[in-house]
Amino acid sequence: MNKNHSNTELLYRPRWIGSSIKSAIKTFPVVVISGARQVGKSTFLQNEFPDYKYVSLDDFSFLQQAKSDPSSLWIGTERVILDEAQKAPEIFSAIKLSVDKTQRKIRFLISGSSNLLLMKSISETLAGRAVYFEMLPMSFSEMYGKNKTPQNFFNLLDPNFEIKEQELSDIDPLPFILKGFMPPLINLQDRNDVILWWEGYVKTYLERDLRELSQVESLIDFRRVLESTAIRTGNLLNQTEISRDTGVSQPTVYRYLKLLEVSNIIKRVPAYYSSRSKRVIKSPKLFFLDPGLSIYLSGYHDENSLAKSRELGNFFETAIFLYLKILSELLIPKASIFYWRTITAKEVDFVIERGKKLIALEVKYSKKPVINDIRNLLTFLEENPQTIRGVLLHAGSSIKWLHSKVLAVPWWWIVG
Repeated sequence: MNKNHSNTELLYRPRWIGSSIKSAIKTFPVVVISGARQVGKSTFLQNEFPDYKYVSLDDFSFLQQAKSDPSSLWIGTERVILDEAQKAPEIFSAIKLSVDKTQRKIRFLISGSSNLLLMKSISETLAGRAVYFEMLPMSFSEMYGKNKTPQNFFNLLDPNFEIKEQELSDIDPLPFILKGFMPPLINLQDRNDVILWWEGYVKTYLERDLRELSQVESLIDFRRVLESTAIRTGNLLNQTEISRDTGVSQPTVYRYLKLLEVSNIIKRVPAYYSSRSKRVIKSPKLFFLDPGLSIYLSGYHDENSLAKSRELGNFFETAIFLYLKILSELLIPKASIFYWRTITAKEVDFVIERGKKLIALEVKYSKKPVINDIRNLLTFLEENPQTIRGVLLHAGSSIKWLHSKVLAVPWWWIVG
């Protein structure tokens, strides 16, 4: 998204995470916001904190200043935004000194398209002074619906929550997951424009940013790994398989996946296990954060081809993962996301843990959920009786109880 005010105001939508960030900056001297390129960090900061001095290290002159004399960037102000801060790691020691010198009166809002929490030297430098947030692509409701904080997901964590069976709006998820959930896509209606946007995103941001972060010897090899990973979104991570299919060495595949993770493009979801059970698969599942990117990279460019794809269920699950990540960021403490799978291949797509509370979620690209869809959920509930409830997220329109502890709801309902 362009970083001047005239263009950002045209596309700006308030973000649910905004109230948490505003609350945190009142208490903590440094708030760090990470997130992939184009998720709207700069737009959010410029619109929500207009009284802060805005400094983008995408600007070469600011970048030079940050590398030679970083503290000069905030002379005369106690409120500063430092955008794309990962480009000048030297700046973080100066931030620490300023925070300590002013007895924590100065305020820094730091954003980066790299996950600064994963960059060890940075997180160590700011230890005890910074809190971290992740800005993600937008949910369906943030893009097209309401701005108020969603309540339905939070209700699922309440053991006393009850809801009547009912019919809601029938919203086909396919066009939304095909398009993706990046803010600049909001006003693009023509399918060709969306394809061109994703094409430019990969070339301009992914390939450029990764070359800045680490040496990428071959963009052709990197693109092969990227595409091979994209079509595996929602699956167990198998680096050997990716290496074999792409002809790229395993060490290089490992390094490229780490770069994609640091760049907030992919996430690994660990397996859930309780102390009573050891019959689980330990490999993480891999998800792209935006289903639109994984679908584009997998070569599905229209609704017809996507609808017939064997990976459609995984792309749908990827959209739900994005929503769960957005919602977990709104909780204090944040919720942890797992999956559950036994060696006999019984699997529950997501297990959400928050303190002592557990909910289990299954995702089915089906218009009419039935009892057979929740067999694995029931197994999980039996083995983990402390679980509050099971939830089946589906592509239809009904809220329906499939079991006394399993509620089926439309895919978009959890972000309502």
